[in-house]
Amino acid sequence: MTTEACLTAGLGWHGEAGMRVKGHASRLFAMVFALTCLIAAPAGAAEPAADDVAAQQAVAVLQKIQAAARTLDYAGVYTYQQGQAMMSSRIVHMVDGTGERERIELLDGEPREYVRHNDESHCLIPSKKVVLVEDRRGDRFPGLLLGDSSNLSTFYQIHTSGSHYRVAGRECQFIELVPRDNARYGYRLCADTETHLLLKVQVMGSHGMIDQTAFNTLSLGEHVSPEGLETGLKTDGWKVVQSAMTPVDLSKKGWRIPYPPGYQPVMQAVRTMKHGRQVSQLVLADGLAAVSIFIEPLGPEKGLRNANEVASTGAMNIFSTRVGDHWLTALGEVPAQTLRELAERTEYVPPAPTLNN
Repeated sequence: MTTEACLTAGLGWHGEAGMRVKGHASRLFAMVFALTCLIAAPAGAAEPAADDVAAQQAVAVLQKIQAAARTLDYAGVYTYQQGQAMMSSRIVHMVDGTGERERIELLDGEPREYVRHNDESHCLIPSKKVVLVEDRRGDRFPGLLLGDSSNLSTFYQIHTSGSHYRVAGRECQFIELVPRDNARYGYRLCADTETHLLLKVQVMGSHGMIDQTAFNTLSLGEHVSPEGLETGLKTDGWKVVQSAMTPVDLSKKGWRIPYPPGYQPVMQAVRTMKHGRQVSQLVLADGLAAVSIFIEPLGPEKGLRNANEVASTGAMNIFSTRVGDHWLTALGEVPAQTLRELAERTEYVPPAPTLNN
């Protein structure tokens, strides 16, 4: 069950930092590519342009950043900042003989913890005495890539800064991703120069920084204790909630959803929510940015929902509209206009009934 499933289950529009919905689906392991040297072209063949080579090298660095978040032992406190509001979380991540283990504890607002072992994550909510069993949530900081990142340079100008910076007492180098269109935000990333671990990420809009997440303290390697992976919460007797999820092809169900340029589907599923209510979810991604689309049948309680209005929290935007006898909600850390155009251009054409012989 993802954070969006928590949302639709009535747990509120709150994500990991308590201020936004983060994570539209389980982020896939990025392939670990080496930063290769240029291979001499055959005689008579055109050599790649310098800009293309630089973009390929920058993408390789991004893939190293993603791999670092999955393979290193690290622990620290990071802060999400949106305007004057700041929310902090403590993270412990280790890799042992059983795979990845991780614990994230929210330090501000309502207490909440995420305890993960490989692909299974438990969201612990003390106030409700509930354990939500989630899929992998690799999008949590310091995760980065989502889906296929090979075409990032098609939709972002990627620049690597020659100067170094310091975050949480460690040296890092900035990488800037400038969008080539208005369908996505930009990013400024600062990666550790020694380990490639992402230390700071800023989401950039047309008028400057929208929000940022950065480590305040950080320990690496042998300085990370496995004791930090254990929760102090006593969950005996708590209710365990795990929504059923079934893969689906929404286009075969009659949905005509226009993907924004560069975005491709990374997940389609039907989730069974409270009281047996079914909600379809489609996740689109361009390698960095992601959009989740939720489709649910129109119900008697939905008449009071505000349609065709944008709700925003930092970089997160939400837009809902009615499509036939369904409500469609699009949300993501993308410009509001991207969500509006996607939702308002979506059509539902019920498939023709199957004739029985």
